[in-house]
Amino acid sequence: MSTTRVVWLFVAALTAIRFSLLATTDLSFDEAHYWMWSERLAPAYFSKGPGIAFAIRASTAVFGATEFGVRFFSPVLAAATSLLLFYFARRLFGATAGLWAVIALNATPIFNIGAVLMTIDAPSIFFWMAAMFTFWLAVENPERFWGSWYWPLTGLLIGLGFLCKYTNAFELISVLLVLALVPRLRREFKRPGVYLLIGIFILCTIPPIVWNAQHAWITLAHLRSRGNLDRGFGFHPVEVLSFLGQHFIVYSPLLFLGLAWGVIASWHRINHQFKILFLMWFGLPVFVFYLLLSLNKSAAPNWDGLAFFGFGLVAMYFWWERLQASVLLHSCAGVAVVLGLIMSLVALDTDLLRVTGYQFSRSDPSDRMRGWKSATAALEKMRNNLEAQLGEKLFLIADARDRASEISFYLRDKRVEGPGHPPAYIPESQDMVNQFSFWPRYDQFVELKPGTERPEGEVYTEENGINLFVGRDALFVRAGEKERVPHNIQAAFQSSEPVGTIEVSRYGKVIRIWQVFLCRGYRTLPL
Repeated sequence: MSTTRVVWLFVAALTAIRFSLLATTDLSFDEAHYWMWSERLAPAYFSKGPGIAFAIRASTAVFGATEFGVRFFSPVLAAATSLLLFYFARRLFGATAGLWAVIALNATPIFNIGAVLMTIDAPSIFFWMAAMFTFWLAVENPERFWGSWYWPLTGLLIGLGFLCKYTNAFELISVLLVLALVPRLRREFKRPGVYLLIGIFILCTIPPIVWNAQHAWITLAHLRSRGNLDRGFGFHPVEVLSFLGQHFIVYSPLLFLGLAWGVIASWHRINHQFKILFLMWFGLPVFVFYLLLSLNKSAAPNWDGLAFFGFGLVAMYFWWERLQASVLLHSCAGVAVVLGLIMSLVALDTDLLRVTGYQFSRSDPSDRMRGWKSATAALEKMRNNLEAQLGEKLFLIADARDRASEISFYLRDKRVEGPGHPPAYIPESQDMVNQFSFWPRYDQFVELKPGTERPEGEVYTEENGINLFVGRDALFVRAGEKERVPHNIQAAFQSSEPVGTIEVSRYGKVIRIWQVFLCRGYRTLPL
């Protein structure tokens, strides 16, 4: 059987397994929040571009608003990324090297998690890998006629990646660095290809730029806050160690050690071999950026994940001949892959540890994807009972975007209050704290249509404006066991009282506690 056929069968089998896992857990709160984006399509959002929203909208249009529907494209994109990696590695180093590159990629825990959960990383890495491949084809033999088509295609792929994750813009820097550092490629700056690439990429950036210009450039403020740059920049060595240390966990210790060793050992060849230079510069800009950012505050290990496709192929090139010549190294590589697969299985299903008798002394990482459906069902039952007693409809407020998003997804009767309204709100605030701040809110005033009678006793803060929630009652949900509502809820309602506690347990351990309060008589907060 040919190596190419083996790769296709391997990827097809993995994809089938991943499809079977899609509906086995509740959505993570990021997935639930992105689903809410997909229900309210826009040119951009508070923290990211529109790519993830459009992908989820497409899959849920076919499969419905279910866990499978939301996550459908994740295993599809993982399979496509694996195949792109194989064909690229085959072109560079041969089919067998490409096979092992695919096996190593699919043995890393972080990739396996991303192949099941639908986050921005799945489309981001696909477009990064695709653009890296097409750019190689563009410069491999630039004199060929059909090579000219790879330039605009590369620009489009980088642009689509940017619309999924803004970090993908670093790939444009990689392209320009490769062209500038390789003498034979500098002539491309005198040709139209590179400018077509840049122009198409710029066209893709227009939607989020226009949206941000209309929304106080909120994404820039958010990104500064995520990097802790809004509090100044300092040198914190422990943060750097934390950043590097996390990679040994999410990429598997032996696989990451081999990758890091291979990249460092290959550095001296960067100016002597075009393949090394090409791959290295498709990793360095992203990695160095987040390494520098981690001098201030540790970046998450998935933020620089795009760098590891170039780095991974550099490491593959370094180790390939050595593995063929050494039985010991070959055995070590096998152990590294097996360890990565075991860690991946545990990451996808932590119950495998319980089978061995292991008990989590702290929280189980998978708890982030459990208990949301049952907790929301209990909340909905509580709401229905109270509405029957009070004889009125209640609107829902959750203390944070995570709970508001999960509640919004898992409510059977979503009962939105108007076009664009979320099924559950977050507490009113003058600050723009997340995407909920830009959707219709219960504290906003709407224009009073001419001829419409104003409710008696209403207080107006805007000319011809009316708040449709004044005088209504709500249920406020907060996590934990606190017995009081926050100040902005307390001040906005005439009274509030606890009406119940929702607890979700798993294996005898409480994984979710919600306190529910009945808040009576909404009145808008003074400006």
